[in-house]
Amino acid sequence: MCLRTQVPKGLAFMSQAVRTSRSLFWTSPALASLTAGKCADCDTEFLASSFFCHACGASRARSNPSPVAVLTRHLELFRALEFQNIQRKIGLPLPALISFFAGVGCVLATLLVGVIYSARNFADFQAIQLWRMEWLLGAVAAFVAGILLKKPSPDAQAPAASNPTGDIRQNRP
Repeated sequence: MCLRTQVPKGLAFMSQAVRTSRSLFWTSPALASLTAGKCADCDTEFLASSFFCHACGASRARSNPSPVAVLTRHLELFRALEFQNIQRKIGLPLPALISFFAGVGCVLATLLVGVIYSARNFADFQAIQLWRMEWLLGAVAAFVAGILLKKPSPDAQAPAASNPTGDIRQNRP
């Protein structure tokens, strides 16, 4: 007995129905392997060699950045730590900036002395306090040197230059 004879007229087998259907479920595995990634805008899969989304036109580089682009973006954060950028943001000349960093280093050393060393008796406690005082004295000296090495701004000298004699009555209308 053949299976075909049991099917009523007007109905077809699944294999016959699929030949006429253009369903996504019956795509070739080779075409499925060509897709790589999804579009961030419309969530459509990209074809492997495409630069843009075929559905919405969004750029593939924006949706799936390359690992080199991601690494470059993360390394740009370290540019903020470059010496010239710090100098420009703080607005200090080079000698004053070096003194400022020396003062900050001395303050950090003061804090680390208490973390690294522990006092077991009174003599150790006095020695640790003496080291702290020495580091704080170094920080004060570095900060004062930074203040003295800072060039005066031209705005601070402008009023004195406009009135060389210092007479208050000259500025009255």
